[in-house]
Amino acid sequence: MDGLTINEAAETTGWSARMLRYIEREGLIAPRRSDAGYRLYGPGELQRLRTLRELLDEHELSLGDVGFALRLSRHPDIGQAVEAWLEARPSRPDDVPATQWLRFEQEKHQRLLAEAAELTTTT
Repeated sequence: MDGLTINEAAETTGWSARMLRYIEREGLIAPRRSDAGYRLYGPGELQRLRTLRELLDEHELSLGDVGFALRLSRHPDIGQAVEAWLEARPSRPDDVPATQWLRFEQEKHQRLLAEAAELTTTT
């Protein structure tokens, strides 16, 4: 065999097998597969796992942060949407009196939550 199994890679790197699966799901690493479908971690994957841990530690990041950064690099439209949201400032709709703005926003959130709950019960 020219690679380590997931359990061997976990033991070697200090990541758990569960975390290695998560890292793969996030698209941060893509181990090869054996003919039987087992993940195989070679020296390149082991190096990526080591440098990933160094990146997380050095910059106090989570795996989710790195996964999101990967999505941003692959999908510029997401980055533009996030940037627009960060730059946007709250503004009261013209047809909502200032005294009713809080209630207007509360009711909007309640409608969105009700719609989301309905979607989860119908799927």
